[in-house]
Amino acid sequence: MSNAAPQENAQQTVTLTDNATGKQYEFPVLDGSTGPRVIDIRKLYGETGMFTYDPGFTSTAACESGLTFIDGDQGVLLHRGYSIKELAEKSSFLEVCYLLLNGELPNKQEYDDFHHMITIHTMVHEQMQFFFRGFRRDSHPMAVMVGTIGALSAFYHDSLNIDDEKQREIAAFRLIAKVPTIAAMVYKYSIGQPFMYPRNDLGYAENFLYMTFAVPSEPYKISPVMARAMDRILILHADHEQNASTSTVRLAGSSRANPFACIASGIASLWGPAHGGANEAVLKMLGEIGDKSRIPEFVARAKDKNDPFRLMGFGHRVYKNYDPRAQIMRDTCYEVLGELGIQDPLLDVAMELEKIALSDPYFIEKKLYPNVDFYSGIILKAMGFPTSMFTVLFAVARTVGWIAQWKEMIEEPTQKIGRPRQLYTGPVARDYVPVDKR
Repeated sequence: MSNAAPQENAQQTVTLTDNATGKQYEFPVLDGSTGPRVIDIRKLYGETGMFTYDPGFTSTAACESGLTFIDGDQGVLLHRGYSIKELAEKSSFLEVCYLLLNGELPNKQEYDDFHHMITIHTMVHEQMQFFFRGFRRDSHPMAVMVGTIGALSAFYHDSLNIDDEKQREIAAFRLIAKVPTIAAMVYKYSIGQPFMYPRNDLGYAENFLYMTFAVPSEPYKISPVMARAMDRILILHADHEQNASTSTVRLAGSSRANPFACIASGIASLWGPAHGGANEAVLKMLGEIGDKSRIPEFVARAKDKNDPFRLMGFGHRVYKNYDPRAQIMRDTCYEVLGELGIQDPLLDVAMELEKIALSDPYFIEKKLYPNVDFYSGIILKAMGFPTSMFTVLFAVARTVGWIAQWKEMIEEPTQKIGRPRQLYTGPVARDYVPVDKR
């Protein structure tokens, strides 16, 4: 997949006709390396005095990017041209991080150097532990994440100059390294256990599991199956094109805010249940069903157009085919459940529901396949994470995507502050009336 700049198609333009005046305007068509062609409307307002109207930006390319490509109709997800399936099965999360940040897979020396740089930055400033005391123990973990990640800018003043390439690089290292440490601290704080310092002898996923579940009073054995499952979860959530949180990071970054503040803004956006809370919603739904015997009842409700009930974890806004991440997550799910030998009624409900969804003509016709969120929630529950931590884990994975997108935007020569326009429907000019005459 080429990272070349989009090329203007010399053979084609799009003509817009103003029916009120009969005047015509021509706009060039741009070709990317793959995917839909794009109408370049940058001069639309200047030439016509009109804006486009596109709530949710579903038909608008807000930026140029060479990071991630999605074809929802074909079920394709590529990072820098590499399929998510190959990366999840053959690569590691830190290798994917390097790929997203630098555009190419690392050689052995480059990987070792990158791994070293991430490892030596996993500790956080010792004063950060006192920062946690300002939060109630029952605070939502995402509330604490927003505050603590934003606060990193108060501790690391030597990586705030976004015009300095070296400072941008060190900020990227710090965020990728420290977000898992802070996420583990958030969990430990919520349950009243002591913070566990990171260990330089452990890999990225292993270290996160250690900091989350180990205690000082006894040794903690890290299961290779659990570590690999966590690594895959991180890979599968590393980046996903211009979603709500990524667009938030880019918009915040366009104002030249520091990288720590930008990532905090992405975490705030991810917190929304319509974005990062989908796997938590899956477990709530499974709890509502409760038992395998009630599945037919809820499936019937899902098919009833007059019933507001929805089966969570099926279908996807972008993927109109099978989510390419779901098959990998499904295999990982079975590996984890097999390793742990867990007997959990909710997991039994989930596996039975999966069988029905993959064989029922209604689900097949409407392409309501189980998505990545359906399986990730089951895996994380089996591993011992409370549902309130699910979105935090999403943030740990997505940090590298946010940073890579932010870095790409900052290094774009034509980058300018984001400023969406609007279709105004409020009152026109009115005269002020004194309060005693209203």
